[in-house]
Amino acid sequence: MKIDVKHIQKRGKAGWRYRRKIPEELRTVFGKREHLVPLGATEQEALRKYPRVHAEAEKLLADAIKRANGPTPTEWGHFRDGIAAARKMGFRQDRDFPSLDEIEHDTDWQARMKAVEKIVRKYVPDFDSVEDDDDDDLPLPDFLPTEADTALARALMLNPSGTPAPTLEDAKRLYRKERVGDDETKQMELERVFKLVVEALGKDRKLASLKREDAKEVRDHMLDGRKASSVDRYLNVVRAVINHAIREFDLAGATNPFMNLEAAPKDRAEPDKDKRRPFTLDEVAAITARIAYHAKTDLRHIWTILNGTGCRLAEVSGLRVADVYLDHAIPHITVEWHDDRRIKNKVSRRNVPLIGDALQAAKEAVKAAGKATMLFPAYGRPRGPASASAALGKHVRACVSDPKATTHSLRHLMKDRLRLAGVTKSDQDIVLGHSSGSVGEDYGGDEARLEMARRALEKALA
Repeated sequence: MKIDVKHIQKRGKAGWRYRRKIPEELRTVFGKREHLVPLGATEQEALRKYPRVHAEAEKLLADAIKRANGPTPTEWGHFRDGIAAARKMGFRQDRDFPSLDEIEHDTDWQARMKAVEKIVRKYVPDFDSVEDDDDDDLPLPDFLPTEADTALARALMLNPSGTPAPTLEDAKRLYRKERVGDDETKQMELERVFKLVVEALGKDRKLASLKREDAKEVRDHMLDGRKASSVDRYLNVVRAVINHAIREFDLAGATNPFMNLEAAPKDRAEPDKDKRRPFTLDEVAAITARIAYHAKTDLRHIWTILNGTGCRLAEVSGLRVADVYLDHAIPHITVEWHDDRRIKNKVSRRNVPLIGDALQAAKEAVKAAGKATMLFPAYGRPRGPASASAALGKHVRACVSDPKATTHSLRHLMKDRLRLAGVTKSDQDIVLGHSSGSVGEDYGGDEARLEMARRALEKALA
């Protein structure tokens, strides 16, 4: 029997799985590019599980579509929007309620009440027929007021019920707006992490109500099926979001229960299978030969520059033509933050000399790029580094079966080359973009750093 059902895929000895690509416009909301669910080892088991798994996928996509069409404002969000709308009308919140004796002569308050009355008339057309002393017989509205009008009316009346408490969802949205911005990769990670947080806690929670036990619940839920190193990265995101919210929401006295919470004790050795290792020189030679014969020209140039500089893959695949300085006394590339490529941190911003084969590859890449902005147009885009990694990874795996050896192993190899050449730790950090933790690393000029990096690479590659 041959299965011919949508979204089912056979994976050799691994069995069957449900594989569904997420539409590009929903990937940020969904938090991933594909929805994958194991269906079992046999056709019969896969067919039995398919209806339930497919129904769950349909629901997830429907929910993602709703979120993509615009998130529903939270209580705090409505409160904030109401204050903003009142401010546009010229009404501020920094005043007190008038006393009964002051109401008649308080022009600001009278203007506020007229604005509220205007809102009410939208929903109660017969409002004029109500007598001043007939409050118990107010006509019913024709339809319920919108949340926006309700929030504006409350803001005009100085929010008599007080300020609502911001929640985790409010914190996430604020962080996305002020810190993540348009970075699609970080947006997806933020949504993915906070989906796990809500799963662990069962619902959106007020920030002030979070306890240490809640943080541990989130950590333990994240650890289910995930490596401790990944969970530590997720917890860093949660910590950053909550710290930002505590500061920006002025939550005086609030503490972040995720502080100093680790997925695993730092003194626990990382399993050997989870560590990357450097390539051997023979492995690099074999992979280079394979790439020369089987890979596209741009991948060959990327690999050669990685091998000759020790840069991260994203740092090279995201280079612009303007980042390559071939006419400088020391030909080099500049690793810099720009709209099409993010760098890991501030110290990663650096100039890296081009020597030997790396210099030749850069010259050929600049010529091939022509008038394009990006040095490698196929990979100088969002998710481009992931595509380059997958493409190079196939050539690496064809030559080296050890899973601890990946494209990033070139960077580990450069570290070993620098050490064995006797290059000082500070000069190694200049080449690789590592932080020494010293205040002194911020001192000195770019030209001097470039010269030190050139000397270090020449020693390492001799």
